[in-house]
Amino acid sequence: MTETALVWFRRDLRVRDNPTLAAAADADRLIPVYCFDPREYGLREYGGERSFRFRKTGSHRVRFRRESVADLRESLSARGSGLVVRRGRPEEVLPELAAAVDADRVFAQTLPAPEEVAVENRATAALRDRGLAVHRFWTHTLYHVADLPTPFTAVDDTYTPFRKAVEAEASVRDPVGVPDLPSPPASVGSGRVPAGEIPSPVDLDEALSDPTPDERAVHSFPGGEGAGRDRLKQYLWRGDHLREYKETRNGMLGADYSSKLSPWLNEGCLSPRAVEREVRRYEDERVANESTYWLLFELLWRDFFQFQSRKHGGAFFRREGIRERTDLAWRGDGERLRRWKAGETGVPFVDANVRELVETGYVSNRGRQNAASFLANDLGVDWRRGAAFFETHLVDYDPCSNYGNWAYVAGVGNDSRDRSFDVLGQARTYDPDAEYVKTWLPELDALSPERAHEPWTMSEAEQEASGVRLGVDYPEPVVRPDG
Repeated sequence: MTETALVWFRRDLRVRDNPTLAAAADADRLIPVYCFDPREYGLREYGGERSFRFRKTGSHRVRFRRESVADLRESLSARGSGLVVRRGRPEEVLPELAAAVDADRVFAQTLPAPEEVAVENRATAALRDRGLAVHRFWTHTLYHVADLPTPFTAVDDTYTPFRKAVEAEASVRDPVGVPDLPSPPASVGSGRVPAGEIPSPVDLDEALSDPTPDERAVHSFPGGEGAGRDRLKQYLWRGDHLREYKETRNGMLGADYSSKLSPWLNEGCLSPRAVEREVRRYEDERVANESTYWLLFELLWRDFFQFQSRKHGGAFFRREGIRERTDLAWRGDGERLRRWKAGETGVPFVDANVRELVETGYVSNRGRQNAASFLANDLGVDWRRGAAFFETHLVDYDPCSNYGNWAYVAGVGNDSRDRSFDVLGQARTYDPDAEYVKTWLPELDALSPERAHEPWTMSEAEQEASGVRLGVDYPEPVVRPDG
């Protein structure tokens, strides 16, 4: 009897090291499918207590996702298969498609965040109601959830004990190869990968077009598995940058101060196992040092937040966090949040990072931490509103890493220590010449590095002489970080 299978691509937009695709390829006929789910676009409710509305997916990530889906289609087509693209809710699209081709089984990636789990469970229930078998595969982390030293429900809530246990007692599985793919049924329409518009139905609140490239961007971040593999090769082998990663990773300007692999990892164009394997080869052929270890250390941080999200579910995303902090008085929407989002707090190091994020979809890890700390700890604004703003704009947005890091900085997450950053101290340390600040705030170009970081310290005479008048050319600080 001929067996027909569907493979539902989610955040695993690759053909290499994709166990879901490899397992599905045993079928006689295979229909790969990707759904542009309208719930991921437009204005949406945050959900839960004290909810608010925000835009789920901004233009930078939409552009990257479209390119990644198109690249996946080309990769599958080159192997004699194809990709069916549909707009709609997976729990509606997949059963209809399965019925149209008389499918027997569905293969899909499983993901850890509550929204992702909910979609997956609804789709699985709808498929099983029609008599289809559903097979789910954990493929988004470096270490497989089944290989952890403890069940994910018992992983430590602090990173260091988690890391030590995993490094001592677990191992990374070997990547799987690219399978031979059976042909899809000829009767299935392939559908169109959206070009130039948000893939969403007509109830979208506001259409977004492709962002205008900014020449100041640290990288163009083209979407797709091919681009991700090229970036990995460039960073490790052609540029030989990995040997100095630990020393350069806190940089602010340029393409190669860090690996910049996160967009491809988070959309699943690269698997973390493939990255780990390439780092191990680099260590064998070039050098093994603290920097090469540190990239793997960061991949394990990424794993940590995936497993934490799976463990804690909705609590991971609540205002009180997993620590149930009811002692913190948070501000909601208001002038402080508006100015932070606009990059107009009057604190240059914060404003520069927010403006880079909005204009390019990317900002360094150092910048993210400082922008987050200033909003939550200096301005006292509900940290979830800042995290949701990042969700909108980041080209490399991952729900677990984004909200986990924000909760961590805000003091409601995976660390009991005070995570408040000294923004001025950080600015002087990581941008001593104010080159970064002046790149994103050119109105401060005439100022000395000291004044560029603290323009509110200028006298009226200095303001007139420099042409930077507070409240006119650059805002007065909403609060002064120096007290």
